[in-house]
Amino acid sequence: MSNIAYFPKPHIDQRPGKRERTKTANRQAILDAAREVFGELGYDAATVRDIIRRTGLASGTFYNYYKSKEEVFDALADDGARRFRPLLRAESEKATDFETFLRGAILAYFNFVAEEQEAWRLDRPPGEQLPHARSTPEVVAVFDEVREAFARVLAHDNAPPVDLDYLTSACIAIAREIGDKMLDRRPVDTQGAADFAVKLILGGVPALPRL
Repeated sequence: MSNIAYFPKPHIDQRPGKRERTKTANRQAILDAAREVFGELGYDAATVRDIIRRTGLASGTFYNYYKSKEEVFDALADDGARRFRPLLRAESEKATDFETFLRGAILAYFNFVAEEQEAWRLDRPPGEQLPHARSTPEVVAVFDEVREAFARVLAHDNAPPVDLDYLTSACIAIAREIGDKMLDRRPVDTQGAADFAVKLILGGVPALPRL
């Protein structure tokens, strides 16, 4: 029998330390404040100083995380894309053909941005559009998710080969622009906007309903 005593392994606390929790809380405070400021003042009129005032943090603390309001907006877009991806994946998993996925994905996106508008309390000045997010990691991941879904459902449809990068870019651009205009209207009609976008993509102008 071994004479070596058995000592249980020490418990390792996997929870983040106080410093990490503080950093996470500060970053979240900045993003929450930015949502409110962009919603109330509009993106163009909002300044970093407005965001800092809303957080209650020191200006130096803000600049430890972000260099500009553009970086804050990109972080918000990245967060939104991260939260939208599970909805997109759910539409992909249940779709069996191109049209089903296209309609489900666009409607899911329109419902998502409509809910986001409520969360942001957006009351933008007339004609002002929020900038489009740059290619953050989560935004790129959404593009890749759509592209992979298109490849799968088109193969299922035995469709002729197409340029998937162009197709994905075109469909995302149409959904984004129609979504922006949809948010300017009252009431916000996500179903009507989705129907218009899908008919435009599938059939072009001849397929659109007449006014």
